[in-house]
Amino acid sequence: MKILITGGHPTPALALIDELKKKKNLKIVFVGRKHPVIGEKTLSFEYQEIKKRGVKFIDLKTGKLPRFFTKEIFINFGLLFFGFFSALMIILKEKPDFIISFGSFLAFPIAFWAFIFRIPIFLHEQTIAPGLANRIIGLWAKKIFLAFPNAQKYFNKKKTIIVGNPIRFYKIKTKQKIKNERPVIYITGGSLGSHAINLHIEKILPTLLKKYLIIHQTGNIREFDDYNRLKNKFKSPFYFPFTHLSQEELFSVYQKADLVVSRAGANTFFELIAFEKPTIFIPLPYSASKEQFLHAKIFKDAKTGEIFNQDEESEKLLKLIDKMIDNLKSYQENFKKLRYLYQKNAPKKMVETIFSLVEKN
Repeated sequence: MKILITGGHPTPALALIDELKKKKNLKIVFVGRKHPVIGEKTLSFEYQEIKKRGVKFIDLKTGKLPRFFTKEIFINFGLLFFGFFSALMIILKEKPDFIISFGSFLAFPIAFWAFIFRIPIFLHEQTIAPGLANRIIGLWAKKIFLAFPNAQKYFNKKKTIIVGNPIRFYKIKTKQKIKNERPVIYITGGSLGSHAINLHIEKILPTLLKKYLIIHQTGNIREFDDYNRLKNKFKSPFYFPFTHLSQEELFSVYQKADLVVSRAGANTFFELIAFEKPTIFIPLPYSASKEQFLHAKIFKDAKTGEIFNQDEESEKLLKLIDKMIDNLKSYQENFKKLRYLYQKNAPKKMVETIFSLVEKN
C-alpha cells in the first residue's frame, strides 16, 4: 500500500509519518517544498526531516489561489498552472492508494487530481480558522481531522473528527534541573524564520543580553541573511543563534526555556501548550482568516501569554519580555485553562481512523 502525504504544515505530517512507519508493508511518499521559498538554494526544514526518515521526497513548486488583485497575480497564476501540471504527473507516476493532506496552497493541486481520479483524501486542519484551499479540499475529503473544535463550523460536521494536533513529543517530567543563572528566552519565527521578528530582536538584543540567555531561531532565507548578520554582530556567551532546530533539539530548548517569543502558527501553539511555556506571540499579519491572531488571543485570554503586533515599536516588546519574566509563575499556573486543547494521541487516532475507513472499502 502506498500513501502520499502533502501540505504546507510539515510538523504534524512528521508526527503522523512516525506513527505510520510502525505499520508493515507501507510505502510513504511526501510531496512538499525542497527549498523554503522559490529561488532559494537552502534546503527546507521539511526536506531535511523527511530525508532523515528515509521517506521519498518530491519537490512541488506551485502558486497560491489568488483572492486579491496584486502585482504578483500573473506570476502566481503561472506557478499555479505549473503546479497543477506537476501534481498530475506525480499522481500518475506514484499511483497512491490514498492521500493525506496537511493543507495550504501546496496541497491543493495534489488534492484536486486526487478528487478527479477518485483517490481517497484525508485532511488535517490544524488552525482555528481554515484558509480557502483547505475549505475546498474539505469538500473532497473522506474524513477531516481537526485540531480545534471551533473549526468544525467550516466543514461538513458529518465528516469531521476532533483529534488535536499531532506533535512528535510530549511533556516529560524530569527531576533534573537546568542549571543557569539567567532566565532563558527562546525566540522563533517558525520553520522559515521571520525577518520582521529578527529586526525587532536585533534592536533590543544589547539590553536583553545584559539579563537573559537568548536562544534565537533566525531562519535561513538568503535574501536577508539574518543568521550570519546577527551571529557576527552579537558575539556573546549568552546568545545562541540557529538557522533552524531539529525536533530533538527543539525538545531540549522547550525544556530549558522560561519564556518564548514566537509567531502564532498552530504547530507552535500546541507545542507551547504541551510544554506549558508562557509566550509572547507576534502573529503573522497576513495569515489566512487571521488564524494566527486568533491562536494568540486564546493564550492572551487564558493569561498564559501576551500579544505584540509587529508594526509596534521594539521597545514595547522589550517591556513585555521584562513584564512576563517578572510574573512567570502566574502565567504558568494559568495553563490549566488550556489543557482541554491538548490531545497527545492525535497521530495514533488519525492512523486508526484512516485505516478503518480504507479497509472498509
